[in-house]
Amino acid sequence: MKHTPEERKQRRALYFFYSFVIFAIIWISILLAAAIVALLIRFGIYPYREVAAFEHTGNAYSLMWLTVLVSLVIGSTAAFLTTKYSMDPVGRLVTHINRLASGDYRTRLDDKDFLADTSVFRPVTESFNKLAEELQNTEMLRSDFINNFSHEFKTPIVSIAGFTKLLKRGNLTEEQQKEYLDIIEEESLRLSAMATNVLNMTKIENQTILTDTTTFNVSEQIRSAILLLDEKWDKKHIELSADFDEYTITGNEEMLKQVWINLLDNAVKYTPDFGSVRVDLKAKDGWLTVCVANTGSSIPPEKLGKIWNKFYQADESHASAGNGIGLAIVKKVTELHGGTVRVTSENELTTFMVELPAA
Repeated sequence: MKHTPEERKQRRALYFFYSFVIFAIIWISILLAAAIVALLIRFGIYPYREVAAFEHTGNAYSLMWLTVLVSLVIGSTAAFLTTKYSMDPVGRLVTHINRLASGDYRTRLDDKDFLADTSVFRPVTESFNKLAEELQNTEMLRSDFINNFSHEFKTPIVSIAGFTKLLKRGNLTEEQQKEYLDIIEEESLRLSAMATNVLNMTKIENQTILTDTTTFNVSEQIRSAILLLDEKWDKKHIELSADFDEYTITGNEEMLKQVWINLLDNAVKYTPDFGSVRVDLKAKDGWLTVCVANTGSSIPPEKLGKIWNKFYQADESHASAGNGIGLAIVKKVTELHGGTVRVTSENELTTFMVELPAA
């Protein structure tokens, strides 16, 4: 695993800190031991003259052993106290990690804790709190997703079951039968799309290397995606503008098809009746930029950074159909192709820009 320069700097600081502590303990022990022995000699507790003249070898040896003994006592005490106080934050960190493991994502390390406010230990505290916050947010999104997804699945299933019962009863006109069958077909396709999105997200998340790449006409692929959603455009009387040149690109054709369908479907979903959607393609300096812009309510600035998260929906009322997976797929697929995706939303115009390396 490669570490960033900042991470390597923090690790070196931690190594130097503990090395300094050990070095300090050794020298403090020696100096204190020497001072104690000097005091014993000064006050006549130990016969300095006999030691200095080495008239009695036993006194010299006893002085040496006394110095060693005092050094050991002082060094052990200093090491114990230093280790105890320096390892207390580590013990508390382990306690909080165990809380995280047990599902308590609200746990946090105190920024004013002992040693936590130093330049050496501050990154540990900040990293842990950031991890806990991300886990808490993910858990909240997961919980919301389960609730919303259950609702989204239940609604079409109830519709299908209800209209199927009506068809089984009979005594319906041909027009009514056609209407009910159309509703059953629409709800079935809705269920299929939701299940497909979840499966695609799982598959893409587990992929780290781009495979099955070919060179193909991306302009034609986007036109096909537009035609695929033709019924949705017409239903809302949306004015579509999609006039662009022919461009080719190298990538996974099936994955990129999901990107265009998700962006276009998202644009249709949030464009009001009689609104407009514009699709542009431009190539410059070896990069291909695809822009999908739609009129409608702007996305609040505080939500712009969250729309790429799985299961997140900017429309918290969930009035619009969807499960918050489409844009997460767009971001992941774009990154797998070595590209970037951005969004701007102001003055009732929202624009998604996908930049990919051209063929």
